[in-house]
Amino acid sequence: MPTTGLAGLFVSSLITFFVVIDPPGCAPIYAGLTAGVDRTHVRAMALRAVMVAAAILLVFALFGQDILRALGISLDSFRISGGIMLFLIALEMVFEKRTQRREDRAQKIIDTPEVEDVSIFPMAMPMIAGPGSIASVMLLMSRGHGIERTLVILGAMGSILLLTLAALLLAGPLMRIMGQKIEAVITRLLGVLLAALASQFVIDGIRASLG
Repeated sequence: MPTTGLAGLFVSSLITFFVVIDPPGCAPIYAGLTAGVDRTHVRAMALRAVMVAAAILLVFALFGQDILRALGISLDSFRISGGIMLFLIALEMVFEKRTQRREDRAQKIIDTPEVEDVSIFPMAMPMIAGPGSIASVMLLMSRGHGIERTLVILGAMGSILLLTLAALLLAGPLMRIMGQKIEAVITRLLGVLLAALASQFVIDGIRASLG
């Protein structure tokens, strides 16, 4: 595989994971969930959330296609359905419904005083390793035949997860710098990019099933 092909795959994977996981969008949610919590505990929960999410995504990256085969689902069907689901997520991002849903979910956790550790739920699952990111990693891995392409995709995923960890650790300062208006603009732009990527997944699935 030419280097340009691998570089293109890395950039495409990087954009996909960045848009779906949305590190800048996770930061304000985490800041709200951990308001008033000791900084040591905040850092520990951030690290735990990213590690658990990474484990979940890695399992689906390596064994997702085997799971589909066991269920009798073709890869082309998953490309089409996964692409449609990502397109719906993109629409929510463009119209800011996704952010509102995440904030509502976070508020429910805040309103439940007995819940103290938010690293597993809702941060690791479903905010970081949610249906969109799981579908994305499986779709990308279906296009990444060969050890080099697999490592490129996993490298892109790891890069975004590290960026997510940094966003969680710096959630407070990030919110002061960005503000809600800048975050809304970024979310809409990322939604448009995700819509284009999702459409390509659907086109690839239809083309392969008809061919």
